[in-house]
Amino acid sequence: MEPSSGSRDAGPAVPPVAAVLPAGGSGERLGGATPKQFCAVQGRPLVSYTVRAMERIGWISDIIVVVSPGNIETMKSIIEKYGHKRVTVVKGGITRHRSIFNGLKVFAENEFSNHLLQKPEVVIIHDAVRPFVEEDILLKVVVAAKEHGAAGAIRPLVSTVIASAADGCLDHSLERARYRASEMPQAFLFDIIYEAYQQCTDYDLDYGTECLHLALKYCKTNAKLIEGAADLWKVTYKRDLYAAESIIKDNLSQQVCVITDVKEMAAQVGSLLHESLQSQIKVEAMSASLSKNDSHLQNILSGHCYNFVCVNDKKCAIQETQQLVDVLEKSNIALLYPVVLILVDLDVSENISFSIGMEELTRLKKFAREVKKKNILVYGLLIQYK
Repeated sequence: MEPSSGSRDAGPAVPPVAAVLPAGGSGERLGGATPKQFCAVQGRPLVSYTVRAMERIGWISDIIVVVSPGNIETMKSIIEKYGHKRVTVVKGGITRHRSIFNGLKVFAENEFSNHLLQKPEVVIIHDAVRPFVEEDILLKVVVAAKEHGAAGAIRPLVSTVIASAADGCLDHSLERARYRASEMPQAFLFDIIYEAYQQCTDYDLDYGTECLHLALKYCKTNAKLIEGAADLWKVTYKRDLYAAESIIKDNLSQQVCVITDVKEMAAQVGSLLHESLQSQIKVEAMSASLSKNDSHLQNILSGHCYNFVCVNDKKCAIQETQQLVDVLEKSNIALLYPVVLILVDLDVSENISFSIGMEELTRLKKFAREVKKKNILVYGLLIQYK
């Protein structure tokens, strides 16, 4: 699939970066017919959340999703349905390492894509079934990989690791405090990890699972280990899908975007609203005249924000709001979850008229009924003052 163009917002000073998402697993441990990466969470495939987490970061240039041959069309339809950008779908191998190797080849060989993508300086490798990855940890592993050649997220071990003898009895146990669980994301200088995969044996490709080990074994690269957050866990079992759904539901209600007009009074009200809300929930704020091409708004939408407060001058409220509704509809975020849009319209007219105010509210009610059909719930507050 051809990668689509997406936003390239200015981000932190990082080298050219791409991401490879292995998504070729069969989901055997999940215990169902559908591979876990394609299981619906709140009505949306799990892999779509992970892709969205990557594409919302402007400094990641390309996202490679590696799937089994039988799921290529499924993945392409997901990309089309949810409007994912900068994504290339690649045919996976029979094992995890072979799939990742295929994903890397997109930047170096023509075998798995109809054209070569620009080779990144650093490549992120991240499981498609780890949807809750944040920009902070991605940036940390990328910067560390730039310095050390390789880097990966780790977490403390939850349980003690033991080894059994041939008779099934305890042989020995490891001192838990000395060891860590290797997690994702991991990042590598592209030339190092690609060379490691080129050199590794069939045994490594068929039975290995740790990318950091390949970089150490074949390129003598000691990875920098970065302590990760608790939400880096991998969806493996059916109970994990329920946990993921709970986290997503919670996230939907814990973020709001406050959009204010550039006019002074609207900007002041928006600023006060921002200050009062930020101690309770995550608040994104932008002060700009809305337009369909506003890159900041597009970035916020790509981050799964479903609650908006718009502070406008009354005279252009409906027109401005219609532009926002058009952007929301085009982004497809309202396909599965209701979007809440609260309009705060300021009337600073010298001659305040109750009848005029009622006319405005009547217009708003009619507008709200229309956009409700698009799964966008509009509420209005008209403030009149001299």
